[in-house]
Amino acid sequence: MFSKTVAFSIVIVVIGLCFKKAGFVELRSRRRRRRRREVMAPVVKLSGVGEELQKILEANMDQVPARKRAREAFKGTQLQIDHILFKIPSDGVKMEESYKVNSRGLKIFSKSWLPATSHPKAMVYYCHGYGDTCTFFCEGMELCFFFLFGIARKLVSSGYGVFAMDYPGFGLSEGLHCYISSFDMLVDDVIEQYSKIKESPEFCNIPSFLFGQSLGGAVALKMHLKQPNAWDGAVLVAPMCKIADNMVPPWLLKQILIGVANFLPTIKLVPQKDLAEAAFRVVKYRELTAYNIIAYKDKPRLRTAVEMLKTTQEIEHRLEDVSLPLLILHGEADIVTDPSVSKALYEKARSSDKKLNLYKDAYHSLLEGEPDEMIIQVFNDIISWLDEHCIKNTSQ
Repeated sequence: MFSKTVAFSIVIVVIGLCFKKAGFVELRSRRRRRRRREVMAPVVKLSGVGEELQKILEANMDQVPARKRAREAFKGTQLQIDHILFKIPSDGVKMEESYKVNSRGLKIFSKSWLPATSHPKAMVYYCHGYGDTCTFFCEGMELCFFFLFGIARKLVSSGYGVFAMDYPGFGLSEGLHCYISSFDMLVDDVIEQYSKIKESPEFCNIPSFLFGQSLGGAVALKMHLKQPNAWDGAVLVAPMCKIADNMVPPWLLKQILIGVANFLPTIKLVPQKDLAEAAFRVVKYRELTAYNIIAYKDKPRLRTAVEMLKTTQEIEHRLEDVSLPLLILHGEADIVTDPSVSKALYEKARSSDKKLNLYKDAYHSLLEGEPDEMIIQVFNDIISWLDEHCIKNTSQ
């Protein structure tokens, strides 16, 4: 029986040949890559960031203590963020952060945004995307990052409460960075976290909506498939029902990677295009993604990639089982997740209450990477749909 070392050596040779044939960047050994990082200047130099903070930025963040240190180090830094979501007023928003140990013994980070002076008319439970975190979006009153906090502020200003969490291994939650050993287990962790909030006396009598972006769209759909009657509706923004073909390695390489994942599940090996370039249409906003300090920016881990692929295949075959009210929003020019499968979801979903909005020329990041007028339009579409479904739920 081969040892892992021998298997790894053989696989590297085979995959290296496949990468070369497929036109991917030649695979380098981890040792050579490490030496190169030590002598090369950092790829991204953030404005207003000194040498010490830059070192923290470049540190290995595989484990959560390093991610926590990075978050704290950048918490009081005055970064120059110029984004429409950052300009949404924060008055009247009550924010809370917490760590709670789940049933698997993992310490999970979560965050909430609630109206400060009134009870929310409904709760929105946010499921973030691949490699992401819910801390990027607001770091207290000193430093407000833009994306989710902008989304949360917009929803709170319209009377909604928002809960978000970092999945295990993502952001400030415990676990190896961006490692998904089982997508089903991840979904169960999210269900456990959000069910406790949803069933609490404070929120059990108001509507509960799922809000999933990209990979979070797959999480939201899987939550619904596991709990068909638990949620009052779902907003899916560029949902990961299928990864676009041009983002997936060639068939032969994909089969090799699936096999290798059984031996080396956590290794960072899957070839990937620049997600920011593929997802953000506005260059200025694309450059701001570098300020997402604790987001995962390396190659996908083998098991993570395999689990995402398996999940999209499952969802694609279960579109007819989706029965909750749906708002699906997708950019027609999205090359990260496939908009044609969002169309198929709309057509095949069993729900009689469903709506599909396709946005001409829009990329993957509809709420973060588009021109301001497009972001405003998408927001208005979401708020209008939520308002309409709050009225429906309260009148029943």
